[in-house]
Parts: sequence; structure tokens; C-alpha cells
Amino acid sequence: MIKEKKAYLEKVMQEYDRLADETRILTFREPVAYVYRPLDYAREAHQSYLRQYLSKEPRVVFMGMNPGPFGMAQTGIPFGEVGQVREWLNIHAGVYPPECTHPKKPVMGFACQRSEVSGRRLWALFRQRYGSTERFFSQNIVINYCPLLFLRDSGANLTPVQLSLTDQRQLTTVCDESLRRLMHHLNPVYLVGIGQYAAQQARKALADTSEIIVSSILHPSPANPQANRNWAGTVENTLIENGIWL
Repeated sequence: MIKEKKAYLEKVMQEYDRLADETRILTFREPVAYVYRPLDYAREAHQSYLRQYLSKEPRVVFMGMNPGPFGMAQTGIPFGEVGQVREWLNIHAGVYPPECTHPKKPVMGFACQRSEVSGRRLWALFRQRYGSTERFFSQNIVINYCPLLFLRDSGANLTPVQLSLTDQRQLTTVCDESLRRLMHHLNPVYLVGIGQYAAQQARKALADTSEIIVSSILHPSPANPQANRNWAGTVENTLIENGIWL
């Protein structure tokens, strides 16, 4: 059993190394001025997350869009708000900040004092419902569709849909193919897109290759007015109604 799990983890970690390699060679035009690649500079922390918490074939995969500047960009963990990662996931090392960052969005790793609201809300919900990491990760895992953070010259965040059409096409081609390979290894029953973009990309990428049931939940970003009105209760009801949380 231990050998089987080790082989399984190695395949998943190799897939993330391949995704890092394939996205590293991509170049992006305006309005992109900075690209952060946490699968490179926070690889050690990200692999610690997988080693500790990836169960063989989780029942549910929760998938976000891409790293946030004060979440995965700092910790290497999807939706990785520093406090939740340090205190609940018990990961607090393995980030080596890159040299080229925007002065308004430095990579401080686990010394970052900013809290990413989206990550804090998401992990707090899981923590409240499951109590322990062992219970949550025995059935679930959290990933991101795209491993890159994009910033404007001003330091403002850019989502993948705000890239040029050419850049969107090259990025989604790589990320779609990676998602198909990753889902082949994980083989979940459900993939839950955290926000509509993640769900749409999953449906498109997996349409012809998978029996995975794709659904979505409300994104926890405070920029979404709906998320500021009982986000946790709304999401819990959605997951229960869809049979994802029993």
C-alpha cells in the first residue's frame, strides 16, 4: 500500500513539474507586465502539500482559477492564505522568493502579513465542516487550473480572461491538457469549480475524456458582492443540494 501511494504521488508531482515546465516557456504580451510562477519558487511547499494531503483518488476535487497575490503566490498552496496554511495545514516553509516581482506585490512567503480573503473563507469553511485535515483530505483535494499569477505594470491583478486572446489560447491549451492528465491520475467523482471560470474550463477540457461530474460554487472573492452575504452558508447549501456533501 505504501509503495502504491508513493507511485501515485510521484505521478501527480511529475505532472505538476511538467505543467511548470510547459508554462515556463510561454511568453505574454500587454497588459501582462509580471508573471509569478509559484510551482517554481514554492515547489517545495507545494510538494509538501501533496505529500501530506493527497489521498489516492479523492472523491472531490475543488479547483480554483489561478494563484492569488496573497495566497498561492506566497505559500505555494492553492488558495493558500498564510494563516490557514500555517495553522491548519501545518506547512510553513519551502518558499524561495523570485528576484523579479512588482514592488507592490512582493513575495514574502510565510512572512507575508496580508491575508487573502478568498483563501481564508475557503479553508475556514472546510475546517468548520470537517474539523481535522485528516477528515477533509480523506475525500477532498484543492487545486488550481492555471499555476500562474499575472500582474499589470501598476501591480493590479489580471485574471486569465483579461489576457489577450492569443495569450488566452496558448495558456488554456497547456492547462486543459494538464488538467486531463491530472484527472486521469486523481479520478474523482466530482470536480467543483470555485467560480464559474474554473467550472467552464473543466467542462470544456473534460467533455470528451471523462465521466467526472463538474459543478461550481460561488467564488469567495470579496470583489464578488454575492460572496459578502453568507458565502459559507450559500456554498454549503449548494454542495449538499448537489449531493457532493452528504
